Amino acid sequence: MGSRQVTSSVSPDFTGKHVTVAGLGVSGVPAAKVLHARGAIVTVVNDGDDARAREQAAELEALGVTVRLGDGATLPEGTELVVTAPGWKPDKPLFAAAAEAGVEIWGDVELAWRLRGPEAAPWLCVTGTNGKTTTTQMLASILKAAGLRTAAVGNIGVSLLDAVLGDEEYDVLAVELSSYQLHWAPSLRAHSATVLNLAPDHLDWHGSMEAYAHDKGRVYEGNRVACVYNVADKATEDLVREADVEEGCRAIGFTLGAPAPSQLGVIDGILVDRAFVENRQKNAQELAEVSDVTPPAPHNIANALAAAALARAFGVPPRAVRDGLRAFTPDAHRIAHVADVDGVSYIDDSKATNTHAAEASLAAYESIVWIAGGLAKGATFDELVAKSAPRLRGVVLIGADRALIREALARHAPEVPVVDLDRTDTGAMLAAVQEARRLARAGDTVLLAPACASMDMFVNYNQRGDAFAEAVRELA
Repeated sequence: MGSRQVTSSVSPDFTGKHVTVAGLGVSGVPAAKVLHARGAIVTVVNDGDDARAREQAAELEALGVTVRLGDGATLPEGTELVVTAPGWKPDKPLFAAAAEAGVEIWGDVELAWRLRGPEAAPWLCVTGTNGKTTTTQMLASILKAAGLRTAAVGNIGVSLLDAVLGDEEYDVLAVELSSYQLHWAPSLRAHSATVLNLAPDHLDWHGSMEAYAHDKGRVYEGNRVACVYNVADKATEDLVREADVEEGCRAIGFTLGAPAPSQLGVIDGILVDRAFVENRQKNAQELAEVSDVTPPAPHNIANALAAAALARAFGVPPRAVRDGLRAFTPDAHRIAHVADVDGVSYIDDSKATNTHAAEASLAAYESIVWIAGGLAKGATFDELVAKSAPRLRGVVLIGADRALIREALARHAPEVPVVDLDRTDTGAMLAAVQEARRLARAGDTVLLAPACASMDMFVNYNQRGDAFAEAVRELA
């Protein structure tokens, strides 16, 4: 890690400034309103021209904001700043035109960061391929247990603009950030931050794994107290080494094994801290028991350790870590226990929408009937299947790209029985659960961890998980 001097930020003056907001939606509309309220001359451009877009456009036009629907490619004349929705890809013609004109491009996170006041709450930031939301919520729970005024915000669904500019006062914010948001947030400087893990994802947006990792690594730039990395994922430690941080900022690892000095880890079922203690060469502070984490799957213990590291970096006492983890309940469809039927556990991890998440889920159980498949998004399954093969009692495949998983199973787990369901109707999940029940034995786990996106058969992963839970309840 390189070090840098502390620099103060001054909230920008937008009075009379011509600002183009790229995209409507959950971030574009609030950004346009905030900029307009601060005296900017705002033009919103949007690719789509559907009923929802026209409704949002009418709301903004009533305030005096100009909206151009069906044309997100052309840079409006006189633009001095572009503020973009995070999902807009960097290769859009609008951005090329802005770069050619020497116009800065900010995301909504960058805008929120620039607009926060001089006494604003510091940010503890969480990113990574998987586990971001759970870790951010765990962190907020721990901070609240310490009596701090906080909220889980950012990519988690609560607008950072609302948090920064609202009436409520915070001591600290737990901030989830996606790689898209980090790409467009060049001046963000967190109190402390973590990259939980790195695996190929969103490569169609970033263009390469290197570009994706680089954008994730931006979360460490300018950190003041701690850069928290995953000992088991060397790529995250490499990002810490490359980061330019404030003088005195420390690299803090988390591990499922016994921790070295400047790490948090696990000893005999206890989460311990050897980073934020006196004489860390010899001492370790007990924080919580593994049983305090729900569910106590290995990757969720890792999430808890990362959250604890960020909280400890902010000065939270050990007792608050334990109380916060005990109080935390994960969102639906994240390794959720649905029911036990005839001695078989049925687990809903519909949120496992990529191979990295599915691998973590499969590693949590010993003997599994795996329900998998959906939209692969360009993923390959050989590594996942090869690692998980010894745990598989059987596999039930659903969805558009199930053949990719079937072929990987034929290569790496030919002895595992596979049921290939060639149907995408609403009864497909019930059929999958019934087939899984036929394959399972007492003591097994039937695990929905699709390793794929859901949109081929379902509106989203929530609906897919609900369909699984409903099918299991029919069995029970």
